[in-house]
Amino acid sequence: MDPILALDLTLAQPGSRAILKSLHGALREAVVTGRLAAGQRLPSSRDLARLLNVSRNTVVAAYDLLASEGYLRAAGRAGTRVTGEPQQRRAKGPGAAIAPWVRPLRFAASDTLSNPAPAHGPAPAFRFDTGVPALDLFPFDVYRRLSARTLQALARQPADYGDPQGSPRLRRAIASHVSASRAVACTPDDVLVTAGAQQAFDLLARVLVRPGQTMVAVEDPGYPPLRAAMAVAGARLAAVPVDAEGLRVDRLPRTCRIICVTPSHQFPLGMAMSAARRRTLLELARQRDAVVVEDDYDAEFRYAGRPLDALQTLDEHGRVFYVGTFSKTMLPGLRLGFIVAPAWARAALLQTKQVADFGCNRLTQDTVAAFIDGGHLLRHLRRMTRLYAERRETLIDAIGAALGPAAQVVPAAAGLHLGLLLPQVQDIDAVVQRARAAGVAAEALSRYAAKRDGPVGLALGFGAIDAQRIGEGIRRLGLALRGR
Repeated sequence: MDPILALDLTLAQPGSRAILKSLHGALREAVVTGRLAAGQRLPSSRDLARLLNVSRNTVVAAYDLLASEGYLRAAGRAGTRVTGEPQQRRAKGPGAAIAPWVRPLRFAASDTLSNPAPAHGPAPAFRFDTGVPALDLFPFDVYRRLSARTLQALARQPADYGDPQGSPRLRRAIASHVSASRAVACTPDDVLVTAGAQQAFDLLARVLVRPGQTMVAVEDPGYPPLRAAMAVAGARLAAVPVDAEGLRVDRLPRTCRIICVTPSHQFPLGMAMSAARRRTLLELARQRDAVVVEDDYDAEFRYAGRPLDALQTLDEHGRVFYVGTFSKTMLPGLRLGFIVAPAWARAALLQTKQVADFGCNRLTQDTVAAFIDGGHLLRHLRRMTRLYAERRETLIDAIGAALGPAAQVVPAAAGLHLGLLLPQVQDIDAVVQRARAAGVAAEALSRYAAKRDGPVGLALGFGAIDAQRIGEGIRRLGLALRGR
């Protein structure tokens, strides 16, 4: 008997706006109390909707919220399962008894960390992690010298917290950089400096989302931490599929008011959104009074052709929020990102940022500004683009030699990773485990999927692995694919 059938799922009346809240609460209570055990597979959204006589969209939204809170996890073809994490945390301390009114904001590891460390065992020798640049080639000596000068300059200034919008010098440098590199038309007043792209998503969610009402469209597969930022703000999430031209604009729900996209290098598959679809998306946003969050996380690294204009460049109606980061172009540990925001939203974002943290670290901001102003970022980008192009070509050649025609590389002209489709693989998680046992770290695309019927394959990063090691790593991955 399905465990769901044994639960007393008391829901609001059909058609009530409270039905999602009641379903979410009933399932969460079942997990917390142990009536739905860790590892238990839940019915598909379609089956549960039929069983409860509710809309399938309601069930999908409830599952998404529970996943963002850490109670459920999407396990690809293995279905949606209960995770044991919330029960374990509940058992470790008296927090729930002391403060039962505190809303639990818990997330599965896949929704909070872009590259979680392995729980046990030695670190893999061949790491194809996504989103990680070549840290050993960063000009630390230059950065150290600039940081020392910046610190001396700060010592001569009056003590204050600085501008919560960001250092004026850094905002000028960012405006100049994105204008030249990404054709993003903006002034320093349009720029808000954030603690990485993740804080940018969080601030946008706080300002734009009305809890329980606002529907946010996200790419599927897509970036889980962005989904988490929207979910924790109370958004209703709509997972929208992608194809060879990017986000399926024709599949956007009519009621969505925020559309989150990675148009220059879709995460994690890698394709670029076509010019025609970019125009269609912006026109749809205008017609439906929606806004677009454009995550441009690593498109500075481009290997072929002319880059397509950013959505922000094409936007004529003030509907695009452009989010950038220095985690890929410089160092993840800097924790610096930025939003280029329409004028109508700047005041609200600035107030929210000020409440959050009074502003980012001034020493880091002014040092990065000096790094950009001195031409060091541009030189670093040119050098690393040449290096990454070599690694990318080496990776593509190695895949062709070791994996054969059964492995399909998703065409991508930018970024630090490639999407690899493996449609004949039945259990991608088992492949990932065998690869790790052979010393190879690779990430399954299912890890980024909001629904379990997404593409089967891997996301292979090439930023942090030497070209000389790529061939052996892919050879071992090929053995893992063949079950060895």
